[in-house]
Amino acid sequence: MKKKIFALCAISLALTGCGKVPKLSNGDDAIVTFENGDMISANELYNNMKVDYALASLINLVDEYIFDHEFKDEKEDAEAYAENVINSLIEQNGKSQLELSLYQMGYSSIDAYQKAIFNNEMYYAMKEGYAKEQIKDEDIEKYYNDVVKGDVEISHILVTPKVTDDMTSDEKKEAETKAQDTIKEIIEKLKNTDDVEKTFKELVKEYSEDEATKSKDGSLGRITFGDLSKQYDELLEHAYKLKDGAFSTDVITTELGYHVILKTKSYEKESLDTLKDEIIDDLVEDYINDHNDISVTSQQHYRQKYGMEIQDDKVKQQYTNLITNLYQNANQTQAE
Repeated sequence: MKKKIFALCAISLALTGCGKVPKLSNGDDAIVTFENGDMISANELYNNMKVDYALASLINLVDEYIFDHEFKDEKEDAEAYAENVINSLIEQNGKSQLELSLYQMGYSSIDAYQKAIFNNEMYYAMKEGYAKEQIKDEDIEKYYNDVVKGDVEISHILVTPKVTDDMTSDEKKEAETKAQDTIKEIIEKLKNTDDVEKTFKELVKEYSEDEATKSKDGSLGRITFGDLSKQYDELLEHAYKLKDGAFSTDVITTELGYHVILKTKSYEKESLDTLKDEIIDDLVEDYINDHNDISVTSQQHYRQKYGMEIQDDKVKQQYTNLITNLYQNANQTQAE
């Protein structure tokens, strides 16, 4: 990839294009000339622009340099992802409509929006890279011992309360109570049967409102934490407390509604070596979620790693002020 170099003190630009354009060899050369011989130099242009625009442009160039050197594989994926998003949006909306919508959102062009998507992906890769460096072997072992569970096979019956927005508080409460009572009724039927598995399958067909599993006797398959959406985590918490062949005797409440579960089989958890990469991914995600200052900390980490030094005093002070404000905002958000 073609590298970009931005020198703050000695600007050397080769301006090419149609017509007669002066070639610049130093900051005193002309960017604009007037018929009386006056001119606007490269230095004047730079000094005028740097108050408002130089810092943002400089940070972009610095981080592009880091992307090229530290995150080559991630860069290729981010470019492909951004291109796919744009192509999908063009297909859905048409190019002209997309350009209009993006302009209303503050983007100057489709390319500018594509670059924003790319940058967002790359800055997340930067956060992941930094977070991964913070994870120690003892963190991985502790997570394996304390959090990782073997797979389980469970089935469930879901009953959802018939609540609508136009109901009064009392009506909503009544609907919730009715759904809970239905679950209790199902539990009693399971307690009074000699063949739990057969009865459970019959009750799934009679009561369950989970259309995705109803035709499969309520089976959620072989799962563990992270395999399904977090809406099912409460079910798994209860499942790991049950013996194989046992069913839940408490009303299990999730965002989906109320449940009864049947645990049909347990599996030994896989070895640490087998699960290590997945554990690291989970720990990285947790680290990012737990540190509000991860964006600025990770960017600072890699800029310092590559020895970034701003030579222009005014721009350097702007950068220092920016970083200070970003840390303050992140810490304030975390405190709240």
